[in-house]
Amino acid sequence: MPSLPRSIPTSPDHFNRRGNVDLAPLRSSNSSEHWAQAPVNQPRSEEKPMQARFQRITPFLWFDTQAEEAANFYASVFPNSRILTATRYNKESAQVSGKTEGSVMTIAFQLDGQDFTALNGGPIFKFTEAVSLVVNCQSQDEVDHYWNHLSKGGDEKAQRCGWLKDRFGLSWQVVPTELPKLLGDPDPDKARKAMNAMLRMKKIDLKALRQATS
Repeated sequence: MPSLPRSIPTSPDHFNRRGNVDLAPLRSSNSSEHWAQAPVNQPRSEEKPMQARFQRITPFLWFDTQAEEAANFYASVFPNSRILTATRYNKESAQVSGKTEGSVMTIAFQLDGQDFTALNGGPIFKFTEAVSLVVNCQSQDEVDHYWNHLSKGGDEKAQRCGWLKDRFGLSWQVVPTELPKLLGDPDPDKARKAMNAMLRMKKIDLKALRQATS
């Protein structure tokens, strides 16, 4: 194997007319192997076209018995959503879990192209505000749509600063994409006013936030 150079040459003498590094002086005279010369910034021949995105992390939601109902409800709220597959309790899993044989165990679904799985696991575990799903909104109309649908039947006491609980107890944050910009305004006074205004809100009101910082 050829010995590696201690440093890459930077002298103009080491560059050829095409702007590529001339590696000939770096080749070892005691080896039959040679360094390959590759044009600067040229894509590698083994690079492949971009493929469909692989979703590595899937939210897995534990319900008592409402997994199928919840999945259908969420799919009705978000665009580009659908129910995918369902698995059911067989004799063995029903005996262990106490569930009815043949009832839905898990249901896979997509919300706006994002994969989710819901489980009917019984009343052992409950949702808490420690985990929430963030809905990024590009307009006040989107904020209103998602807030009005997701909050219906939920705990009104949990509604604060864009946070809400739906009727299944799952926490959501309905957040306009403009909010972080307002809260992080380079002007400390404007950022403070935006924060103070937001802290008084349940559903985020973009118009009120803008007025507070103007």
